[in-house]
Amino acid sequence: MRVSVIQMNQGSDKPANLASAEALIGAAVEADRPGMVSLPETWTNLGGGRDSRRAAAELLPSPGGEGGAAYELMRGLARRHGIFVHGGSIIEDGGDKLFNTTVVFNPTGEEVARYRKVHLFDIVAPDGTGYRESALYGAGEELVLFEAGGVQFGCTICYDMRFAEHYVALRRAGAEAILVPSNFTLQTGKDHWEVLLRARAIETQCWIIAAASYGQYEERGAQRSVYGHSLVADPWGHVVAKCSDGIGWATARIDQALTARVRRDMPVLEHRAARRVDFSDAARRVDFGDDMRKLAL
Repeated sequence: MRVSVIQMNQGSDKPANLASAEALIGAAVEADRPGMVSLPETWTNLGGGRDSRRAAAELLPSPGGEGGAAYELMRGLARRHGIFVHGGSIIEDGGDKLFNTTVVFNPTGEEVARYRKVHLFDIVAPDGTGYRESALYGAGEELVLFEAGGVQFGCTICYDMRFAEHYVALRRAGAEAILVPSNFTLQTGKDHWEVLLRARAIETQCWIIAAASYGQYEERGAQRSVYGHSLVADPWGHVVAKCSDGIGWATARIDQALTARVRRDMPVLEHRAARRVDFSDAARRVDFGDDMRKLAL
């Protein structure tokens, strides 16, 4: 299966964002003929503040029901092009809380997966900019996988990538590829983006498919920047497709034979299962002799 990661420069104008996504997906399908396209995190809205996010939020329907503008656009694009559409994430109206939520459609327009972001981005960036996702969003609580083209895909969103145990759990559940739609800050992205994604690929022996937002956006009167550099990494950790600066897409083929070979030659999952070590009390079992700190494992 061929997968295209779509790189957008979305802002707070939802109709403009929808039009941009539709055009980019159409161009990627015409040029590269992917079986799946993946959009970035919150591709329907980036910036503009709390009111803008709430205005962009959509109630997600029960299976088969009619959804909002972004939901129906993705469903329509899946049908029109005969592809899987992995909807990056959109802002879900969950009542008291919003949710940062992925929805996935198969080529007939049927919703096949729905995932709410588990790890919320509550940090202060190196430039002093604060982010507090939990002030507006609720956290998901479930692992989500779906099948497309004979490949098992696991769902994550952006900040999830810093939690290796989440990715190992997806691998244990059968994932062969893991999607990571993102709005990665420029400050952290230039140092951590590719390193983290390649590490997640290597340790899980999964394909990592990371569609990202690029460029500047306005947030309550201030300019913020996101890193872009959408990419696909193979199970050995090689980056096999990557976007440069600007909007666009990159496409790679998911080679299941390569996945099988990497897992056969270095069976790390089997080694994890064979040797279970409880590290929970490691901090209490430390030898400080000769000014050397060594875990007594």
